[in-house]
Amino acid sequence: MKTFLFISAIITLFLTGFLPIPAQKTVSLFDGKTFRGWEGDTVNTWRIENGTIAAGRPDQMAPHNDFLCTTRSYANFVMRLKVRLTGTKGFVNAGIQFRSKRLTNPPYEMIGYQADWGPKYWGSLYDESRRKVTLVQPDSVQMAKWIKVADWNMYEIRAENRRIRLYVNGNQTVEYTESDESIPQSGLIGLQIHGAGITQVAYKDITLEELP
Repeated sequence: MKTFLFISAIITLFLTGFLPIPAQKTVSLFDGKTFRGWEGDTVNTWRIENGTIAAGRPDQMAPHNDFLCTTRSYANFVMRLKVRLTGTKGFVNAGIQFRSKRLTNPPYEMIGYQADWGPKYWGSLYDESRRKVTLVQPDSVQMAKWIKVADWNMYEIRAENRRIRLYVNGNQTVEYTESDESIPQSGLIGLQIHGAGITQVAYKDITLEELP
């Protein structure tokens, strides 16, 4: 009798839409000490420095774009991380690739969405190596109020089905829905340093919560 009542209760909860959905676990993508879970040029470009993933030097021009990528793909998720970008000359820029893949020619490039970061591109959504356009550009006046130049900023990426939202320091900068059904909605995550600039970038406190 007890078994029958238990099963009946479960069926009732399911039919009425009140069956609880298990909470998704937020995991750290960077342990602060190793490149476990990441791949890329960790000999010449990427390094671990004071608990951060860093690239670039204060006296060297970055020769080309370069990306440190996750070793697995992600589709729907909420990703949070802190980024600090500094630079003195050239194109000072960085960003976070997602739902992306590596190219083979050249092998250091990626194709896919990018949560862009840098002067004129703070908090914007760019389509790297594909449509090669900024998909959404936030208001520059608002961005000037929200960002901390040359300091740590919190960046949040929410990718849910075909909807993408970006947040900087808790402020929404992008709301975008992909209308092109041929565009992949899953792929690698990649941390970028942009070429053609004397630039340094660092990333830390990288967490990700996968969504259904």
